This record gives sequence, structure tokens and C-alpha cells, in this order.
Amino acid sequence: MSKPVFHLERVNQVGFVVANIDKSMETYWRVFGIGPWRCYTFGPDTASGMTFRGRPATFSMRIAQASVGQLCIELIQPLDGNTVHKEFLERFGEGLQHLGISPSDYETAVEKIRAAGYQIIQSAQGTGLTGDGAHVYFDTVGELGTLYEVSCPPSTRRTDYWYPAPPEGA
Repeated sequence: MSKPVFHLERVNQVGFVVANIDKSMETYWRVFGIGPWRCYTFGPDTASGMTFRGRPATFSMRIAQASVGQLCIELIQPLDGNTVHKEFLERFGEGLQHLGISPSDYETAVEKIRAAGYQIIQSAQGTGLTGDGAHVYFDTVGELGTLYEVSCPPSTRRTDYWYPAPPEGA
């Protein structure tokens, strides 16, 4: 038996593409009690080194994140530019689009997955308030049925607003 390309420690995020993030947050809150949602706009003013399908790119999206235990539920509404999220919404409509992992060694994980032949189809760096943080989406749909996002979470995240209200101490 061969060794795995990359030993998956845990899946820490489930990402859903949505057409209307405000409606989706309200629905998740009303039906499942998921929230509060930390919301922000992601784009060229909040990140650097953005790429799409191997080329420099400019894109933006609204993002909402909430925790269910140790798992982050992420809602993504594409706004401008070409992204894996816009492609998904146009092709399939709303739904589960990716699984996210944050390995203890981000750079090594990215290189191992690339060396195994998986292509990076979207990426960005400088996603945190202090310019740290990064993520890449790998084209794993053909073999694994969904995209995988590998991320290095920023030390401090952006927050434009909370829905329905900020958690105590935020």
C-alpha cells in the first residue's frame, strides 16, 4: 500500500456558495441556529497575490463564517471577477462547494499536493488585517468530488458586521 500524498489532519471548514448571503445567513440561523455570522467583503483591497487559473486576477466576494463546534461553516457570495465560486454558482446553483483544511505546515502541504499533480485553480495571500494569511483551492473535483481549500488562517480576521449580533466579547 502506498503512502498518502498528504496526511489530512482534519477538515475544519465546509464552504457553500450562495446567491444572497443575507438570505442564507437568516435561513441557517432560523433553521439550525447557526451563528452568529462574522461577515466581510473579500477583494483586492483586502488581499494580495490573487490568482485564478494560473494568472493574476482581481475578484471580490462577500463571506460569512460561523462555528459549529470545531467546524467553520462558510457562505460565499461571488461579486466581481472570475472565481471558482462564480463558476460553481453558474454551473450548479447554490450548494456545498469545498472542504477546507488548515494544516499545521501550510507550505509543505501545498507543495506535497502540487507535487502529486493537483493544480491550484485559485489563490490569495495577505488575507488578514496584518497582511498574513493565505489560501489555495486545488482542482480535486475529478478524483474527490469537490474542491479542497488549503489555508493558513490569518492571525486577525476582518469583520464588517455580525449577523444577527456579535458574540459576547467581540
